[in-house]
Amino acid sequence: GKRSLSIRTIWNITPAVPTGGWPEAALTEILLAGQGVGELQLVWPALARLSAAGERIVLVAPPYVPYPQAWQNAGVDLRQLSIIQASERDALWAAEQCLRSGSCGAVLCWPHKADDRALRRLQVAAETGQTLAFAYRSLSEAVNPSPAALRIAIDARPAQLRVLKCRGGLARSAPIAFPVGH
Repeated sequence: GKRSLSIRTIWNITPAVPTGGWPEAALTEILLAGQGVGELQLVWPALARLSAAGERIVLVAPPYVPYPQAWQNAGVDLRQLSIIQASERDALWAAEQCLRSGSCGAVLCWPHKADDRALRRLQVAAETGQTLAFAYRSLSEAVNPSPAALRIAIDARPAQLRVLKCRGGLARSAPIAFPVGH
């Protein structure tokens, strides 16, 4: 389908994910030790392909102002990029509506206070709208269970990426070196 997007990036983390790519029509949770560790580079190749195919990419309440030049350099068509400013309280609702609508290729959000129920709503909305959903959260959330189809942790020291959970395959336990912040 048009949404089967491989994770192949310059670091090729595809071997880490048994399904070989971002889960289609599902929530991927990316847990970070801190902002600015290269967490967007991970999804840029997929977003570039989606935007090239005329799919809209929505950022819901990003924690910092996206730098257009960086997105453009990554191959993302800026005409397909939408940013929704929302309060913390409204951000989850906005992300859910965008996912459910089926009019977006991918929705990225940065929920702070999201419990299992809130994440499950995002997962269901992604399935309903057949949309890629990415939720960036703190690494401290790794201790809590998650309904996400794929769960990745990015550690700053050592700079590595770990697959914590992958629906439809056994998560690979060995971490993968990840050039943080490049």
